[in-house]
Amino acid sequence: MAVEYVITAFAAMLIMMIVGLPIAVAMAAVGIIGGVAVYGAPFMNSISPVIWGVQNNSLLTSIPLFVLLGELLLRAGIADGMYKSLSVWLGRLPGGLLHSNIGTCALFAATSGSSVATAATVGTVALPSLNERNYKMSKSLGSLAAGGALGILIPPSVNLIIYGSLTNTSIGQLFVGGVVPGILLTLLFMAFIAASSIFDKTDVKHETKASWAERWKSSVDLIPPLVIFLIVMGSIYSGLATATESAALGVVAALFFTALKKRCTWSILQACFIQTARVSGMILLIITAAFILNLTISLTGVAEAMSAWVTSLGLSTVGFLLALVVFYLILGMFMDVLSMQVATIPITYPMSQALGIDPVWFGIFVVMMCELGLITPPVGMNLFVVQGIRPDNGSISDVMKGAVPFVALMLVFTLALIAIPQIVTWLPNLMKPA
Repeated sequence: MAVEYVITAFAAMLIMMIVGLPIAVAMAAVGIIGGVAVYGAPFMNSISPVIWGVQNNSLLTSIPLFVLLGELLLRAGIADGMYKSLSVWLGRLPGGLLHSNIGTCALFAATSGSSVATAATVGTVALPSLNERNYKMSKSLGSLAAGGALGILIPPSVNLIIYGSLTNTSIGQLFVGGVVPGILLTLLFMAFIAASSIFDKTDVKHETKASWAERWKSSVDLIPPLVIFLIVMGSIYSGLATATESAALGVVAALFFTALKKRCTWSILQACFIQTARVSGMILLIITAAFILNLTISLTGVAEAMSAWVTSLGLSTVGFLLALVVFYLILGMFMDVLSMQVATIPITYPMSQALGIDPVWFGIFVVMMCELGLITPPVGMNLFVVQGIRPDNGSISDVMKGAVPFVALMLVFTLALIAIPQIVTWLPNLMKPA
């Protein structure tokens, strides 16, 4: 019965999203209809306490704070300086400015928490220079799409906050757990760019060698993102602040650097606040709908039944995770990241716990799978973002062609996480409790 309910509910949500209904409406409808079908009209009395509890959850206050942090850095023009500085440092490597794409995306992701914002911001800054220097468009766009996807893995990450709120997992531990995988994946992307440039003799790119004086002078532009990252992650790792408190500290630091650049005007602040309200409202509405669906799943015993069903199949932990890799890879071809998270976590998380999988590790795994969905054709969100800001009118097939190697790299890296879970769990096990 539980399996049939999950299949029916999931199919209903997919159909409603395909016909154009917002994900929040689809999830809430499935949750309410399913609850009323089992418990009748009294089920509606259980919904209001859930909605009230979600909206009064102090943990979720960190979402608008991290969104505001990214908006401030975006509108202060800090991304431009980051890209120029990393171009000076990394331009001599085989692959040239493509390394700057990945490095800037990783650094901007370490302060913004949004993949779409990272891809759009860095792409806007980078593509004119890449086009001017005749870099192959497919490689340029592919590296930007893949680099932007790092935004939901490298902390602070709004998607890790969503996972933590849905599963009651420590946000601080999730953030710390994403640091090492984020760094390693960034280095893997850059190693691939260097190797492909060396082996592709028709497209070897190097930038002009800069002196050490020029490099150190340009490094001034790297100070704001590094300081903000150290404040946010340092306060969490040391136990001095919770995720919400660290987000507030990050916003204060971002305001300081925005003021230093003389961009802290009322018009810029107003634009930041309005965009933050829009994005946060959308995210929190979806989370509320997810909790309504969670309530139905919990009251009907579906989660327990699904966990028992998975256990009865006799799947090993590795077998279960490999099945999820295939599941998320297919799902990522048709759904956006937020939809994948809120639609699948209430179902897959209890299964993972039945098999004894570490909740922090599973959070990084799920986010990795959603990250993969960002660059998986045909509906990968980042593919359309970088296609929309490219300077020419080329086909989106260029973006897809450039992103495919990074999809393969991320699959290989996911297998490495499964084989060596300590990549994720080592650092969280060392942190002090807040």
